[in-house]
Amino acid sequence: MKEELRKLLTDTVNEGLYRITISNPRKRDRAFKIKIRPVMVKGVITFQETLYEGTKVFHENRDAMAMIDRIEELLAQDFGQCELEHRDCRATVLVSKKGKITVSRKRTKEAETGSGAAAQLRMAHNRTKKYILEEGIPVPFLVDLGVQTKEGRVVHARYDKFRQINRFLEFIEDILPTLSREGVLRIIDFGCGKSYLTFAMYYYLQEIKGYTVEITGLDLKEDVIEHCNRLRDKYGYHGLHFIKGDIAKYEGQGPVDMVVTLHACDTATDYALARAVRWNARVILSVPCCQHELNRQIKCEDMTSVLRYGIIRERIAALTTDALRAELLETEGYAVDILEFIDMEHTPKNLLIRAVKKEHENKERRELARQRVDKAEALLHITPTLQTLLES
Repeated sequence: MKEELRKLLTDTVNEGLYRITISNPRKRDRAFKIKIRPVMVKGVITFQETLYEGTKVFHENRDAMAMIDRIEELLAQDFGQCELEHRDCRATVLVSKKGKITVSRKRTKEAETGSGAAAQLRMAHNRTKKYILEEGIPVPFLVDLGVQTKEGRVVHARYDKFRQINRFLEFIEDILPTLSREGVLRIIDFGCGKSYLTFAMYYYLQEIKGYTVEITGLDLKEDVIEHCNRLRDKYGYHGLHFIKGDIAKYEGQGPVDMVVTLHACDTATDYALARAVRWNARVILSVPCCQHELNRQIKCEDMTSVLRYGIIRERIAALTTDALRAELLETEGYAVDILEFIDMEHTPKNLLIRAVKKEHENKERRELARQRVDKAEALLHITPTLQTLLES
């Protein structure tokens, strides 16, 4: 099937390409995703590779033949999946652990608009970032929430929110290979608030990607819940539900595929994570907020010179809280990354915990995570709420 892959790339790595996303890394200590798009550099079409490694991003431009060779190399050595979007087709490439390549290609019905001025605009290097929800294309919920005008222009004062929504959808895009298309995809959004990201999730998964989705948004503010339900009815998003409730007390019904918790304050995040583990959720996406608990507990004589400064103590406690949350999820059989959610200049609450349930049990890895947690807790004299909840 290598010949089929080569033909696909030869047919599509050209001016009609929209994007290529390479994901599902075979080794966790390397890049977790690579995106490729055409750009115009000094009047010449070239192809830009954007490599994501931890919180770092690297760029490199190549001509078409060099990029084809590069993609083949990446799929042969480091990655198991490639999604390709072109003017004329959409394709998925899967590579098994034994190296078997499966190529699935489907022609699109889109008009041949990939040349001339439109392509020049799309490929303008470093001029307009390519977002999942594109600038200039109005999305109903973004208009009603004040992020876009009716013409699709992003409101200047809400541009950070627009970027945040698209950044979050990129994280959703990354974990799609772990979610089944069969049946209904069930998602719980704890502490949904005004639900910018809840609506974005639904729109992206249901309207763009074609999943059958049921999302429940939970929040304590009754007026916010009522407003979100009115918008839900207006758009006809029948699989989207908003209810008033406390994260710590919510039990829910039936299986849950993904749990999202964004800016749930202090230990509310721990209750949401514990619920996700209890439900055996396939994916957890969490952006913690206001990590005060360990700041009140942390004690370490060897670190007195550091912890005596209030602001330093607060930041160390916050980072320790999230690191231990990640480790505790590892002890429950999840593969966990801590990633930058949005630039630090926009908000200090910029870390996202991404946890994906592993298909196969690895007791040794879980035990090592448990040992790391025990050592950290003994050193700092702390007991995180998440640990207490998982052990109860």
